Amino acid sequence: MTYSEDEILKNPLYQSVLYELEKAGKHIGINRNVMERLKLPRRSIRVSIPVRMDNDRVQVFNGYRVQHNHTLGPFKGGIRYHPGVNIGEVAALAALMTYKNSLLNLPLGGAKGGVQLDPSALSKAELEALTRRFTSELSPFIGPDKDIPAPDVGTNSETMAWMLDTFSLESGFSQTGVVTGKPVEIGGSKGRSCATGLGVVYILEKSLEVQNKNISEATIAVQGFGKVGLHACVEAHAMGARIVAVSDRSGGVYNPKGLNVTDLINYVGANRLIKGYPKAKSISNEDLLALEVDALIPCALDGVINSKNMKSIRAPLIVEGANGPTTPEAGEYLVNNDVLIAPDILANGGGVVVSYFEWVQDIGWLFWTEKQVRDKLKDVMYSSFEKVWNFAEDYPDKTKGKYKDLRLAAMGASLMRLEKAMKLRGQAW
Repeated sequence: MTYSEDEILKNPLYQSVLYELEKAGKHIGINRNVMERLKLPRRSIRVSIPVRMDNDRVQVFNGYRVQHNHTLGPFKGGIRYHPGVNIGEVAALAALMTYKNSLLNLPLGGAKGGVQLDPSALSKAELEALTRRFTSELSPFIGPDKDIPAPDVGTNSETMAWMLDTFSLESGFSQTGVVTGKPVEIGGSKGRSCATGLGVVYILEKSLEVQNKNISEATIAVQGFGKVGLHACVEAHAMGARIVAVSDRSGGVYNPKGLNVTDLINYVGANRLIKGYPKAKSISNEDLLALEVDALIPCALDGVINSKNMKSIRAPLIVEGANGPTTPEAGEYLVNNDVLIAPDILANGGGVVVSYFEWVQDIGWLFWTEKQVRDKLKDVMYSSFEKVWNFAEDYPDKTKGKYKDLRLAAMGASLMRLEKAMKLRGQAW
């Protein structure tokens, strides 16, 4: 199947990524040829995935894999199963992976993939059949030294196990390095399941410090209670933070004295959704965004903080656990009004950092303890925050607010590493 260039360029999230790219490139005076090469992905793949459903009828799903840039190393990025998946969204997320991996100093490029479906509407057998066929369609383009998928929205370690098995069967031998985020028993890394949420909390901790606050005294609101939001709640609570509000697609709950995170997790485990949780006040997702808390952590989908609600935000700190949760217009408004924003390519990088650790462990067949993984992750996240903070000092912006624009600084630091690598490889002059 083919796609038009407009399907990518006209996607709202892709337009936001391009805006941030152009803004940061202009701010630091980056090579124009580098900018042009980064505007479109290197390769975009769309495949049809026929699946024989449980009722014996064949249904065809649309699948995508976009490989944005591999100057720094093999392509790397997650696979999401969601009804809203399209080529433009996947291309935007692939570009963000490029900038994230560059910023975090990883030897990896950027990619993303997805299938347009509601995974909850399929049986386990149907999901396995779909995943195996999708993997087979992608097999010429992925591999431990080419492109390494990982879990994302709607996928998990079991999905990665199916991908690993399919790719290995077609290769003729086991290739554990083809995916990350897989079960520990077949080459996964300890600490991977909580890595993105834990990385968010490490950046939360550093961001609060520059505001002269301590995480043990902070009040937190978390939008999204999936793989990222749930673990962010657990890890922040373990450090003493008071989680006062949490939400998912069914709505949210609020308790100014603090939620019992373990009890809430057990409730969601039994009922699948937060809605109806009896030990806190019910609120909407929009209500949650407007709460007066020390930190707001959006961990759902992109664009949730936008021009329609930006003036209602009262948190002095936003830590972007999701990809692109704040639109450019909202980001500029908030920064100019004394809100510190820890950007997504920094804050939610914990997952890809530990995915890199997993890949390295698979290559060497030498595995680390969970403590080693967490300690190494902390080092990377802390040093990356310092890198962005110092970059903002070295390349001051014209922000009117109290804090520097860390979104601009993070993208600028990322682009400078990419520019140097592309010049060294002869990809720009």
